[in-house]
Amino acid sequence: MKTIQAKMHNSISWAIFTGLAALCLFQGVPVRSGDATFPKAMDNVTVRQGESATLRCTIDNRVTRVAWLNRSTILYAGNDKWCLDPRVVLLSNTQTQYSIEIQNVDVYDEGPYTCSVQTDNHPKTSRVHLIVQVSPKIVEISSDISINEGNNISLTCIATGRPEPTVTWRHISPKAVGFVSEDEYLEIQGITREQSGEYECSASNDVAAPVVRRVKVTVNYPPYISEAKGTGVPVGQKGTLQCEASAVPSAEFQWFKDDKRLVEGKKGVKVENRPFLSKLTFFNVSEHDYGNYTCVASNKLGHTNASIMLFGPGAVSEVNNGTSRRAGCIWLLPLLVLHLLLKF
Repeated sequence: MKTIQAKMHNSISWAIFTGLAALCLFQGVPVRSGDATFPKAMDNVTVRQGESATLRCTIDNRVTRVAWLNRSTILYAGNDKWCLDPRVVLLSNTQTQYSIEIQNVDVYDEGPYTCSVQTDNHPKTSRVHLIVQVSPKIVEISSDISINEGNNISLTCIATGRPEPTVTWRHISPKAVGFVSEDEYLEIQGITREQSGEYECSASNDVAAPVVRRVKVTVNYPPYISEAKGTGVPVGQKGTLQCEASAVPSAEFQWFKDDKRLVEGKKGVKVENRPFLSKLTFFNVSEHDYGNYTCVASNKLGHTNASIMLFGPGAVSEVNNGTSRRAGCIWLLPLLVLHLLLKF
């Protein structure tokens, strides 16, 4: 009977003590005492999401009762656990320290925690603030995009974290220098072919390594013939005409002579097309093969062409901006000038 009464008395005492402590917290006024440094909890505790947080309270032999509270919720009172959260465990309850641990901390654990003690029937409190940091995470980013040259694009990169992460955009290109945007949004007006490639979004907040994601930007543009190379070759030998074109999507090539298209399979002639290069090969050049050939490069955005010469020995070919002309008789020019001078 005495044992039952003792347990009831302890329960009532704990209820009164913890209720008084909770009331003090609810009113926002800590209980004062002559010893302002007692009890003493830790300074603010900062942990990363998923880690464990240890809350320590320094006490002495004057303490008769002690408890840890989160806002107005009692977590532990002495050795007795009052909360149902299995992540909260008692680490130590000695004459000098009263400590609990919160395992696998999440953002909703952030906030004030209070160590409340009773000495000589006078409750006293000390508060510590738990800060939970969260690694950066990119939760939304633009998909890869294909766009025609000259149009505008907008890329988005949304990231979360605690503290709020800094978001930057960078163009992954040998010619790119530094960041192209220090914001969640990247706007490019009148995009050019040189601005195609991968754009990297980085989110960082010093809690963990920066998180990066990339978006591929494809800029479409019509063909541009960068090289049209003629050749001189004797009759009976092998000769090759070469045409290079830059384009996105890749250009399709066609060869013409005197408005007549040359097709694969013609005897003694081979057309070899690659994404940015076309070759017209003559395996056994004849007099009939000499002349001007036209290379046409086209894609869905447009087309362009260049004239290329196949000439024999003693002739010279010049190719400039996609045009060629025979110059084998340039040596006649001085004689023509002399003839005109004598005539007048």
